Amino acid sequence: MAALRPPMDRLQLGHLRHFDNLSRQFRNDWSFMQGKGTGQDDFGGYRFQLAYMAYALALTHRHRLPAAPGLFGPILRRLIDKILMPEVWLYWRDVSRGGAVFNAHLPDLREEWDPVVRDNIMYSAYVQSMALLHDYLFNTDAFAQPGSLTFQHWSYFWGGEEKRFEYDRESLNEHIYWQMVENGYLGVACEPNCVFQICNQPAILGFRLHDLITGGSRAEEVVAGYERAWADFGRLDEAGHYNMMVMSDSKRVRPNEAPSPWVDAWCGALMNMWNRDFVHAGYPEQVRKFLVDGPDGTRSVRSAPARQVMGQPVITDTCDFGWVSVWASEMGDTATLDSLLAHADRFMNPTWREGGLYYPRNDVPADADGNRTDIEPMSGNVLLGYARLNTPDGLWGLYNNPWPASHFEEPALTVVDRDVEVSQAEVVDGVLHTRLRRTAGVAGEGTVTIGRVPGRWRARLDGVALDESALARTSEGLVFRCGPEAQVLEVTPLK
Repeated sequence: MAALRPPMDRLQLGHLRHFDNLSRQFRNDWSFMQGKGTGQDDFGGYRFQLAYMAYALALTHRHRLPAAPGLFGPILRRLIDKILMPEVWLYWRDVSRGGAVFNAHLPDLREEWDPVVRDNIMYSAYVQSMALLHDYLFNTDAFAQPGSLTFQHWSYFWGGEEKRFEYDRESLNEHIYWQMVENGYLGVACEPNCVFQICNQPAILGFRLHDLITGGSRAEEVVAGYERAWADFGRLDEAGHYNMMVMSDSKRVRPNEAPSPWVDAWCGALMNMWNRDFVHAGYPEQVRKFLVDGPDGTRSVRSAPARQVMGQPVITDTCDFGWVSVWASEMGDTATLDSLLAHADRFMNPTWREGGLYYPRNDVPADADGNRTDIEPMSGNVLLGYARLNTPDGLWGLYNNPWPASHFEEPALTVVDRDVEVSQAEVVDGVLHTRLRRTAGVAGEGTVTIGRVPGRWRARLDGVALDESALARTSEGLVFRCGPEAQVLEVTPLK
């Protein structure tokens, strides 16, 4: 018998519950998610929190709970619904006009309402990759339907008639692809005139997922073109850090000059999916420069000094601590990851709310002893959870080791009530192995549905055989009611 993955621990399950809680907040309720920056301009914006919760869910489903689509699918769908909301993308109406130091000289910029039609890959690629993640992981064409990805805004108070832009996974993927081609595979700009290495990595993930669904090879084409285009500039600067961006008009490269931890960490964590050897080779020396030793084996991250631009302080969420943690998790650097998480658990106020674990925003830089305490919603809600849930080379595995078609025929938890905690869900040698617990104080009926069991079956609960009356048969599958203590349920379809 092949070895089962170990059950998820209390902290990992707490992060999953927090993602679920945030996904269920009412329309326009962004509680616990507001960062330091104005509007949604910076790297702690809602779009990034929503997208990387989705990525963390995908990695957890792929590598830890592969037989629990009913747990992950509804959360991911709610996150996609949220990223389509105007409060997430309306910043683009203003950012598209330029006026920043890197694009104020461009004469032809104009207000743009459609958030994906030009530039803005820092949003469009996340919508693309989230929709394709959903349809790939859950073997569905939900976002292939015309208009399934629609950006809509209308206000009673201003703006005239409704603004409405309809896309789907196919049309959006095609549109981003042709922007890549037209830019010589260098990448699509975020803000006008700014092509960031980081922000084009999610689009590459999207192309790969589309290939897995359709049988195409666009990811391979785009990666080859990207490597040729960046060969003129080099992926790394003279100091060995990732070049941050290139200006579209002048082709001038901006290095990671400070250097800023988030640039290396974010780029390395994502680029690992298609360029593993290169990323792993540079990681030890890059990360060493950012780590700060603390008490009792803890480690923190040294951020670059805050900048001033046009005489103004740049107030932004760098998310340095969170991104270095994610980077370490993807690199399989367990010692560094454990030391960072130990620091967070000791100095960053881990908080449990409605069964979910997060680290609430704190703008105070350090405590009286100099230990870093500041943390942004992006890190505290999302990135530390992502790092704890990820596995070594997790994104690489998602990209390079797709599920076989037979995966979607195996028995699985296809419906999971909100109050059920799933710490194990995997099929080994044809047997579905699950570990389930009903949690108190959470709405729900305490049931799971085991789907893809069309005929007779055999089940065991904590090693004891169950008779057929223990699982009710419905049109969706076999229904099991969970108890308040963790139980191991095994289901074997019979031929």
